[in-house]
Amino acid sequence: MTQADVAKRLGLSAATVSRLLQRARAEGIVRIEVRDLASPQMLVEGLVEKLGLKKAAVVETPGTVGALASLAKPVGDMLREQNIQSGSVLAIGWGRAVRAVIEAGLPPLGSVTTVSANGGMQQHALHFQVNEFVRQAAEQTGGMPRFIHAPYLPSRESRAAFLADPEIARNVALWNKVDAAIVGIGVSPSITAPEARVATPDEQAITEAAGDVIRHYFRSDGSLIDWEGESRMIAMRPEQLRQTPLVIGVAVGPSKSAGICGAARAGLISALVTDTQTAEAILEEA
Repeated sequence: MTQADVAKRLGLSAATVSRLLQRARAEGIVRIEVRDLASPQMLVEGLVEKLGLKKAAVVETPGTVGALASLAKPVGDMLREQNIQSGSVLAIGWGRAVRAVIEAGLPPLGSVTTVSANGGMQQHALHFQVNEFVRQAAEQTGGMPRFIHAPYLPSRESRAAFLADPEIARNVALWNKVDAAIVGIGVSPSITAPEARVATPDEQAITEAAGDVIRHYFRSDGSLIDWEGESRMIAMRPEQLRQTPLVIGVAVGPSKSAGICGAARAGLISALVTDTQTAEAILEEA
């Protein structure tokens, strides 16, 4: 706030506010400093170098939910640069940032096949509706959606039955042919608000995780965590993500810095789209 705004809020004169601020600075209560800010291009270069990424993009907006939509344009630019076009396969994951990117819109790309990167979840939250993201992405790009009508974490007995379904089997087989993917990066379960957590059968084992990509949990050094549900998931496997030419991680928030570092070190993402505040936190973490 300006001094005039403070004076109006407190019912004081601007001169009084100025005098009090000067006194507060003299007594060490208030400190004014200019931060050494890096340009977005410097941040991009730092992210690529420190995390070993193929690509990175940094938007100059605060890491708020409303600002997530600004991630869509650089995501679209990366897909075009990767020559994603008719005949390509684009996988879509879940998460708040992924939802915001899809709702903001992907560019026309031709007859692209869009496919879910993982099965669904019995959650009403909008950012878990992965098949809807696939439908919207296909509509925006001009492509064809391919859905995975199966839970991401079935029982061992039902998993085989789901994968035996011809349509599910055909769509899951596309995971070996993915040309690009858009995925979110989850925050560490240890700092997730209890009401926002997704219960897993082995929650204690993953509390040490720095984050996850479609529920593949990892530490900040990139080592994967072998939790009870890993072998039961219906989702792109880590090796499939690593063999995909371009996996774009979309995430904002300094609290995700360790998770983003871990995702890159684990090879689960090869590109990153984030904001300046998060980028600075990532480089400090790295």
